[in-house]
Amino acid sequence: MKSQSIMSVERSAETSLTLEIPTSPLIIKITQQERNILSNVGNLLVKAFGNYENPDYIASLHLHAFQLLPERITRILSQFGSDFSAEQYGAIVFQGLIEVDQDDLGPTPPNWQGADYGKLNKYGFICSLLHGAVPSKPVQYYAQRKGGGLLHAVIPDEKMAATQTGSGSKTDLFVHTEDAFLSNQADFLSFLYLRNEERVPSTLYSIRSHGKMNPVMKKLFEPIYQCPKDANYNDEDVANSGPTASVLYGNRELPFIRFDAAEQIFNENAGQTSEALGNLMDFWDEAKTLINSDYIPNSGDLIFVNNHLCAHGRSAFIAGQRIENGEIIKCERRQMLRMMSKTSLIHIRSVTRTDDPYFIMEEHLGKIFDLD
Repeated sequence: MKSQSIMSVERSAETSLTLEIPTSPLIIKITQQERNILSNVGNLLVKAFGNYENPDYIASLHLHAFQLLPERITRILSQFGSDFSAEQYGAIVFQGLIEVDQDDLGPTPPNWQGADYGKLNKYGFICSLLHGAVPSKPVQYYAQRKGGGLLHAVIPDEKMAATQTGSGSKTDLFVHTEDAFLSNQADFLSFLYLRNEERVPSTLYSIRSHGKMNPVMKKLFEPIYQCPKDANYNDEDVANSGPTASVLYGNRELPFIRFDAAEQIFNENAGQTSEALGNLMDFWDEAKTLINSDYIPNSGDLIFVNNHLCAHGRSAFIAGQRIENGEIIKCERRQMLRMMSKTSLIHIRSVTRTDDPYFIMEEHLGKIFDLD
């Protein structure tokens, strides 16, 4: 018969090996001292380089990040960049990263085309430093706004209110990994909230929340799934079928994910085979129970995402109003800034512009845009 001490040791060892399944993002509360440092650094970089897209600045981004960012933030992001473990959710919320001067920001424009990037310049420097700490380099995609620069203003557009895009509002934006239809999608994303007066929850979903690999997930390694272009494309640009890919990839026990529920499952024109659609529906039945919608971003918050581990979305809302005590209150419309980055410029070189290694020209799962 085992002694109590031996049984206690075995239970302790068993407990230490128990997997802690992540179900929500890591939340980091930024101190006032860290906020002050970031503000001063942003002002300094504006004076030194003029614009966050300055080639001299971007070329030495990693050096600036490690020299200028508060040490705690640098350490967190540097570790995050290479942590693909079972316990890593794949997203970090930096609460109160910056203070946004709402008066200086002015009214939210009617759409992203009306954004005043002169007022967003400082924020572009701060966002890029965070990507530099991973370390990764900010990039732009022709598939997104025909490029549109390294920083994108994401603003609800009344003309696109019902769409599954960042400009939508009146329908839930299904969780998706950014540009799931690309083979060279962004590695990391940042979402800086300048204002969220409508109190719109941000939805996140991590492949790690499933825990250990199961039979349903194993089927998603098969390269049989259509990955349609998203709703940013015109209908005539979206084919009923195209090249196929796997939904899960990388390590067979701790996989990465490319997934867009709206386009792969609920798009009637996706062209999935019955086998592929059945597998996706089985997966979605489990995945949708793991979506986290607990966090409502405040002005100045930033969500940093590993785009291979964590999908994102948002709840439906009516732009420019919120409900308080049963009453409809008018407010400034939501405004967010998105930046995307890649850890290796070498690995994407075959799909970038010849004269700009930060500009990705991929159209659909390896196919390059033909602009001739």
